[in-house]
Amino acid sequence: MIDTSRLRLRPWTEADVPEFTRVTNTPAVMEYLGGVQVPETFLAGFHRVSTSQAENGFCFWIVERLDDHALLGCCGFKIANIGPVIGEIEIGWRLRADAWGQGYGQEAAQACLAWAWQNLSCPRVVAITATENRKSRRLMEKLGMQRLPELDFAHPDLPPESPIRLHVTYGIARPPA
Repeated sequence: MIDTSRLRLRPWTEADVPEFTRVTNTPAVMEYLGGVQVPETFLAGFHRVSTSQAENGFCFWIVERLDDHALLGCCGFKIANIGPVIGEIEIGWRLRADAWGQGYGQEAAQACLAWAWQNLSCPRVVAITATENRKSRRLMEKLGMQRLPELDFAHPDLPPESPIRLHVTYGIARPPA
């Protein structure tokens, strides 16, 4: 669907679920996403992304390394369903820990943003993450996203004492034509 020099971003198949679960359902990867989940959570996630792809033409696509076809994680879009950006196009990513620090997240997210500007009519793309998630925040900034502090929020699905309850919001405007 989207190829870069090193990556392919593509829709999911149900066969991807076990490998995606194996490589991303780890304490390190899930640190800011609510912790390690039961495997059934990932099957439900597959159904959500498949529905998004069918209804919207986008989802958090599988990120696959071209040279060995290794499943590295996901990157793409959803329609935001939480916080003050509900209804906007939200970019997100999740990569396996051994793929961190190699530029894959930035490469995948840049390709996604280029796709969005060519295929969607949204005036901006937003991203949210836990306030403490410095790695995702750094990637948002590398993508040219700006912090939108007026849109920061407390995640309503997390208890008040959760260290990941507070979330920050970033956004990037559509480039001029």
